[in-house]
Amino acid sequence: MSLMDHLRELRTRLFKCACAILVAGVVVYFFFDQITEFALRPYCEAIAKTTKSECKLLYLDAFDPFTMRLRVATYGGMVLASPVLFWQLWSFIAPGLYKKERRYASAFVFSSVVLFSLGAALAYISLPEIYGWLLGQAPPSSEVVNQAQTYFEKLALMVAAFGLSFEFPLLLLVAQMVGLVTPDKLAAVRRHAIVGIVTVVAVITPGGDPVSLFALSIPLCLFYEASIWIARLLKRRKPAPQ
Repeated sequence: MSLMDHLRELRTRLFKCACAILVAGVVVYFFFDQITEFALRPYCEAIAKTTKSECKLLYLDAFDPFTMRLRVATYGGMVLASPVLFWQLWSFIAPGLYKKERRYASAFVFSSVVLFSLGAALAYISLPEIYGWLLGQAPPSSEVVNQAQTYFEKLALMVAAFGLSFEFPLLLLVAQMVGLVTPDKLAAVRRHAIVGIVTVVAVITPGGDPVSLFALSIPLCLFYEASIWIARLLKRRKPAPQ
């Protein structure tokens, strides 16, 4: 394919991704109340354990509720459409691979969705402890009221940070399968990789709290080690070249 053909292919894939997000966003928009109640549950748990005050979000003007519905629809649409997004990504890459490599398409999409979902679930489970630690930093005489826009933005960033970070082992495994790195090389730089993982996690987590740092760093370090062992296992099963 020429460069223009690749650009046209990319445009088509991006258009399909946008359509998928739009359709998923419309679905999320009509379930806004249920999604909001579900999203507020970790914050309300932290409020009940720390300040014992009323769990509520603050809207600054009359336009904020509708704007927030649109934002939640956008964030939720991207999450709901993630299987389509990963499939379009693979479909764009697949023509440059051999037939035997394309067999991994289903496994790639399935693993991407599962890992992203696990990361998002871990972020949601960790939120009560994260907000509990953050609220505990406020003086006893103060009252913390979260603005709705800030809360949902932080929630979306947290879910995205955890979900995308959980794609890390898949990228490592693919890099080893195509020969960019070897399991022995990754094992040799294990200590440096752990320091790098912790540093990156400290930067990408929006709260900057120790709870999210440990909650994300520990699984990524375990994934790093697991990708080495899985790559070695696959390398042993691969027949030697003639």
